[in-house]
Amino acid sequence: MTPHHSDAFVFFGATGDLAYKKIFPALQALIRAGELTIPIIGMARAGWTLDKLRDRARDSLENNGGVDNDAFARLSAQLQYVDGDYADPATYRHLKDMLANAAHPLHYLAIPPSMYGVVVQGLAQSGCAKNARIIVEKPFGRDLASARRLNHTLHEVFPESAVFRIDHYLAKEAVQNLLYFRFANTFLEPIWNRNYVNDVQITMAEDFGVQGRGAFFEEVGTLRDVVQNHLLQVIALLAMDAPTGSDSHAMRAEKLRLFRAIRPLDPANLVRGQFRGYREEKGVASDSDVETFAALCLYIDTWRWSGVPFCIRAGKCLPITTTEVRVNMKCPPLAIFDEISAANSNYFRFRLSPEVTISAGARVKQHGEQMRGEPVELIARHEARSEQLPYERLLHDALRGDSSLFTRDDSVEAAWKVIDPVLANAAPVQEYEPGSWGPAAAGKLIMLLQ
Repeated sequence: MTPHHSDAFVFFGATGDLAYKKIFPALQALIRAGELTIPIIGMARAGWTLDKLRDRARDSLENNGGVDNDAFARLSAQLQYVDGDYADPATYRHLKDMLANAAHPLHYLAIPPSMYGVVVQGLAQSGCAKNARIIVEKPFGRDLASARRLNHTLHEVFPESAVFRIDHYLAKEAVQNLLYFRFANTFLEPIWNRNYVNDVQITMAEDFGVQGRGAFFEEVGTLRDVVQNHLLQVIALLAMDAPTGSDSHAMRAEKLRLFRAIRPLDPANLVRGQFRGYREEKGVASDSDVETFAALCLYIDTWRWSGVPFCIRAGKCLPITTTEVRVNMKCPPLAIFDEISAANSNYFRFRLSPEVTISAGARVKQHGEQMRGEPVELIARHEARSEQLPYERLLHDALRGDSSLFTRDDSVEAAWKVIDPVLANAAPVQEYEPGSWGPAAAGKLIMLLQ
């Protein structure tokens, strides 16, 4: 049965930062592509008018990609606004009136998770949740217990098939290409297992700090901010078996199986770091133990991956800004010409940002009489071109009911089970110098477990 298309789009938090940076540019892009002709209703409790929201939308576009005058004119015409307290039933009565004949609205909660329960109940009591879908933003909880509570809150009103948990990282072209490259090329499958792979290294490095968001970062830290969601998703794409089809159910079922096979993180396999100067940031406690860096190694208890360490290194104030995956292959079984160490054996590298490349590390003979080798890298570079914005893709999918790039409730809980053991049982953070690769113990951990 083909899912229905939503016939109205409602976004709570229309005056907020997320709407300004991501939602308005995505809406304009969808309108420009002819994919969004339905009413767009902004919700907020800011004391604004519709004209002020339209001005905000134009300012958003001017600073985030540019204004397409024709598309913006259509956006302005489709845009409506409801101002009111989310806890006030009158707010939802007003929304119900604006929805008019809409039978399948899509509600986007671009608001703090603490408000989800209030809004979900308001939608239910007013009838606005009937036959509707809902989008929620990460974080999907702070730990396993809170993730379960959030799922319960949503499921009181919406069936799981109507819940779309948005993680823009999954819609990035480079991340999608990782999945495609694995399953569209036959040469990988025979070697993509513990018999040939020595270890997997995943790096998400930023050469900047918290950029004035100290108060926010104090609430999450690196483990919650990027490891539990983004980087575990990358591991899933790297390590999952091929799904039985390309539909959303098959894809998400394989991810869930993989998450359930990841061994809960051993505190001994984790190093937490904090860059020097973090505690001086506005909104940060003077004795903060929040990590701005994490190095950890995970193990997947399947026949394909048993014994292969998946090592993650993520943090702020590191030497460079990049996200990449390196799959290191085992050394040849015998040294025929010269000794080949693990450090200069074959590998596959997937650079996800800032540029997108896929490369293979190989060895070739050095020039001269002796049979000695040297490493080379064979690179496939993704040509820079105009790409669909992650939020454009995700909103379009949610509007038509395609959940392939969204996270399911059981996968969220399974991912939290991996990280949960260390959230309240981790060693204190170790200070590191800005511009370094984190505490010295991090490098030792990864080298030890390779």
